[in-house]
Amino acid sequence: MVFCGIDWAEHHHDVAIVDAVGQVVAKRRISDDVTGFTQLTELLCVHAVRPADVQVALETDRGLLVVALRAAGYRVFAINPKAVDRYRDRYAVSGAKSDAADALVLANLVRTDAARHRELANDSAQVEAIAVVARAHQDAVRVRLRDTGRLRSLLREFFPAALSAFPNLATRTALQILAAAPTPSQAQALDHGQIRDLLVSAGRICLRASQVERLHQIFAAEQLHQPPEVEQAMGVAVRAIVTTLLGINTAIADLEAALAARFDNHPDAEILRSLPGLGVVLGSRVLGEFGYDPTRFLDAASRRRYAGTAPVTRASGKSRVVLLRRARNQRLADACRWWAFNAMQHSPGAMAYYRRRRTAGDTHEAALRRLASKLVGQLHHCLEHREPYREDIAWPITASDAPPTAA
Repeated sequence: MVFCGIDWAEHHHDVAIVDAVGQVVAKRRISDDVTGFTQLTELLCVHAVRPADVQVALETDRGLLVVALRAAGYRVFAINPKAVDRYRDRYAVSGAKSDAADALVLANLVRTDAARHRELANDSAQVEAIAVVARAHQDAVRVRLRDTGRLRSLLREFFPAALSAFPNLATRTALQILAAAPTPSQAQALDHGQIRDLLVSAGRICLRASQVERLHQIFAAEQLHQPPEVEQAMGVAVRAIVTTLLGINTAIADLEAALAARFDNHPDAEILRSLPGLGVVLGSRVLGEFGYDPTRFLDAASRRRYAGTAPVTRASGKSRVVLLRRARNQRLADACRWWAFNAMQHSPGAMAYYRRRRTAGDTHEAALRRLASKLVGQLHHCLEHREPYREDIAWPITASDAPPTAA
């Protein structure tokens, strides 16, 4: 066995190779292209008979270099940069740092402690494609939330009537009207017919007269105004944000359609859909982040730790503290939170468990994490035994859950 550490950078990579006793056998800097990868494989072939005899450590789990190494058959370990920083102190407590030295640290790290770090999962291209689209969708939703907040903040400064008219500014109705009338003066000039036409163009076909009248009264009511020139400038800013939101809404719809096409064709889709609170979007996020490799998580506890639903215990002497796990897959942790929130709407057992935790003194977020931990364990059981979710097995009725009997 030989062990290779690669300090990844944008334009070049420093490589260090050590043998089983920690002796440095090769060092080199390679470029981030086909030529550099060819030089790396040639160097590894000199010191190892087979790619399976080489363990490679990097500080990233993505990129063309990682994909090429895995495709060539090398065992690749993605090491958390924080862990690398701690290992670096074993070789230089002075705080000295260089790319070549970091490559050597990575090589020795995987030589001595490979069992304590997770090898990159052997996922299929299908599940990796789902992960790419699911992450793009998650990023798009976050952009929409950010821009909706920007729009709300701007409207509060000069057009508060729009906030009264549209509690949710990201809807097609709100964006259509704000695009046509981005200032209070322009909105005040809209008559009933123009408001109706705008609502119809936004997809509101079955309209009641009261809906049109409500908007007309809000816009026509007397209100404070910014100076005309400032109001017009703010209207230009509103229209710019509205244009962005309209585009991101279209992108989100396209990404959801792409997710549905890919997720429904996956072998685990039926099992994931059987769990309460998991649809196409959250199911795709959970599947993409957990992956499809059956050997990646040996038990439910390791799956919970990866998702961040398992707490961290710090005990020293007489002190013992249980804390939220910070080192986790942040995207998966966010998906599990929303999964737990949605599960309460579809599973009586999940709702009863949440209420018990709140009664016991947990905050809303703590109770959601505990519920998410239960759901992750149930998912692991279903995937391990290849069986769909069953409410009666997942949440057996307890004495506290049973309905009261008549006297």
